[in-house]
Amino acid sequence: MVFRGTVTEAPDFDAAADAETLFNAMKGFGSDKDAILDLVTSRSNAQRQEIIAAYKSSFGKDLIEDLKYELTGKFERLIVSLMRTPPYHDAKEIHDAVKGTGTDEKCLIEILASRNNQQVADMVAAYRDAYGREMEEDIMADTSGHFKKMLVVLLQGTRDESGAVDAELVAEDVQDLYAAGEEQWGTDEAKFIMILGNRSMPHLRQVFDEYEKAYETTIEDSIKSELSGDFERLMLAVVQCIRSVPMFFAKRLYKSMKGLGTADNTLIRIMICRSEIDILDIRECFRLRYEKSLYNMIKDDTSGDYKRTLLNLCGGDDDLAGEFFPEAAQMAYKMWEVSATTRVKLRPTVRPASGFDPAADAQALRKAMKGFGTDEDAIIDIVANRSNEQRQEIRQAFKSLLGRDLMKDLKSELSKNLERLIIGLMLNPAEFDAKMMRKAMEGAGTDEHALIEILVTRSNEQIQAMSEAYLHGYKKTLEDAIQSDTSGHFCRILTSLVQGAREDGPADVDRADSDAQELAEACNAESDDMEMKFMSVLCTRSFPHLRRVFQEFVRYTNKDIEQIIKKEMSGDVKNAFYAIVCSVKNQPSYLADRLYKAMKGLGTDDRALIRIMVSRSEVDLFNIRKEFKDTHDASLHEFIKVETSLGDTSGDYGKTLLILCGGED
Repeated sequence: MVFRGTVTEAPDFDAAADAETLFNAMKGFGSDKDAILDLVTSRSNAQRQEIIAAYKSSFGKDLIEDLKYELTGKFERLIVSLMRTPPYHDAKEIHDAVKGTGTDEKCLIEILASRNNQQVADMVAAYRDAYGREMEEDIMADTSGHFKKMLVVLLQGTRDESGAVDAELVAEDVQDLYAAGEEQWGTDEAKFIMILGNRSMPHLRQVFDEYEKAYETTIEDSIKSELSGDFERLMLAVVQCIRSVPMFFAKRLYKSMKGLGTADNTLIRIMICRSEIDILDIRECFRLRYEKSLYNMIKDDTSGDYKRTLLNLCGGDDDLAGEFFPEAAQMAYKMWEVSATTRVKLRPTVRPASGFDPAADAQALRKAMKGFGTDEDAIIDIVANRSNEQRQEIRQAFKSLLGRDLMKDLKSELSKNLERLIIGLMLNPAEFDAKMMRKAMEGAGTDEHALIEILVTRSNEQIQAMSEAYLHGYKKTLEDAIQSDTSGHFCRILTSLVQGAREDGPADVDRADSDAQELAEACNAESDDMEMKFMSVLCTRSFPHLRRVFQEFVRYTNKDIEQIIKKEMSGDVKNAFYAIVCSVKNQPSYLADRLYKAMKGLGTDDRALIRIMVSRSEVDLFNIRKEFKDTHDASLHEFIKVETSLGDTSGDYGKTLLILCGGED
């Protein structure tokens, strides 16, 4: 294994001299933290063990106890953790994850999914030595179900590490995994556990590739579709580690620092355990995925001596390099290749109600609104649990049977966000999209993000239907409205998209190569010419074709298209092109990110929340939910519950959104 760490053995190492330096740094009043952190982060773990021994020999004291006494907070935790050997550090992390009330499942998943057989064996032995207990027994006592079974399998440290790939067994495993999940009603979890917990990593990579070719879906999507909860998260972590351990840790590090607050335990654990293994690869993967260096993320998210120590372990700022490292470029190329060959099975959360009776629903809605007060529960129960087609039948029945306009009655009986959400559900998709476009442009300001999101994520047919509904409802063409409200290249991009004339069909390989080359050349042109060239390709080519274009773009430029857009463009033009690329790569993930942005921080963008929940509930909201959980380490259900409970809607608005969400992940 090639060394890709940042912490190496110090030359001319003298354990006794280092022990004395540390003793002097902690002597007297206060301590010299700079001297401590500079010395500890510039010695390998093996050298630190020699320093601990020399410290005891020279001064008759325990170095770790002295460090605990002299230092405080996160800095103390980081320095003390650096002084432990890797097996004892892992053992302590596992012990802390299962002791007391509650379990840190994320810690268990991260450690057990990413360690090799030898690391597992050493960690288990260290746990026995440190705590006089068996790690397996403690984990079994603290977990349950299939999650527990898979953890126990990983704890055996018996994965095949021969590196051998048996073509016949690959074919058998591909078939078995499909038969255990997608092919049948219910899931054979034991089969997933047996194959993913024991086969060699090269073998499983081959299995994953063949699985995609055979069934046009990734193993990750099958896991998200078939499994749930901590077991799903563990299996996804195992798959991610089999594909790329550095990318797995890059994602974990990002999640530990994004949003409000920092998950310092995770940040400390990963920076320490990978500093002498593959932190350079993790840095590359981090920059590839997030277009920001790990160094700068740590710099922005931490402070003081703690920050300095982490930056020493990180070892350098990759944003200064400008281009991908060769390995990262290959990974970006592969990422687009996977995106191009995968067909995601879209799953809604709202389906047609069985035993549907539009007349009975119409009568029930009238009853809920008649007399003094309104029965919001009855309205929500009917509207949120019917498909849009069924809601249109209810509208018609309401008028036929009662001679009343259901929409007008709902508007007069409901208020605020609940009214907006229920009315949104009662409109047909084209009317709803037209209304959302109108709302994005009316009044003083323009909601450019809403315009982009709608036009980027709708098919040609949906855009054309929306345009007709807009003309019918507002007596003006949607194109004229856009041109009145926007300007410049951004206006041209939206005008191009609103034609609903994007090409259809698969990638044309030769043309994709030519498009990629032209985009690469445009990156060296004036910004106006560059934006026009990007528009001519990104706004007109089919999504499958664009996946191939973006893949070849990496080959021509050694950069990812997202990176170029973020770096070379600005404002609404940048946002529009970036949204197209994200939507081409993974539309549910793009919409999950839009939902996250609608709810994070101070206040909720209820219009965006309603727009996405309504428009995607019968398309791919289940997929969006899974992407949300995967990216943000919290369920969409949980987020909605927290955000809507802070509002003034007495829970009815939140309740309706949660029904549309369709479940807790």
